[in-house]
Amino acid sequence: MTRPVMMAEFSSGHELLAGVHALTERGVSRFDAYTPYEVAGLQEALGVRRSWLGWIVLAGGLFGAGGAYLLQWWINVVDYPLNIGGRPYHSAPAFIPITFEMGVLFAAGSALISAIVLGGLPRLWHPVFDIDGFERATIDRFWLSVEIADPKLDRDRDDAVLRAAGALRVLWPGGAP
Repeated sequence: MTRPVMMAEFSSGHELLAGVHALTERGVSRFDAYTPYEVAGLQEALGVRRSWLGWIVLAGGLFGAGGAYLLQWWINVVDYPLNIGGRPYHSAPAFIPITFEMGVLFAAGSALISAIVLGGLPRLWHPVFDIDGFERATIDRFWLSVEIADPKLDRDRDDAVLRAAGALRVLWPGGAP
């Protein structure tokens, strides 16, 4: 089975970053990296954009809190008003606990669902899982993958560039390393 990605294995984060910069200078742009820990400057070099997750969670929390407050107001003021001891129908302090709890519940639910959807999960298989030694990406190796569909990717030129940047091996789909 062929892989639709070119993979390069590095022994350190600095070498991985050098490989990304070298390919970026040549116009290659369809990258992904797999590292055992965060590499400073890698997200900027890969062109990773900020996630929408924070805004989605905020909207979910506000929706839940607003809906809870509106429901309590509707029940106590419009649908079934009870005059208990001359208290006002709309008593905001009494609505705060439920409003807060529903805001937290909806924010947590929207965070969970959005993280799953934005992360493209569940992903049970990916072409990189078939590469020998890729399991070391969680231990001590750094991997760079480039989609073969990238129009600027050139096998001979980019293989030499990655090896000069410190790649231990460069794996191309359908061929030997």
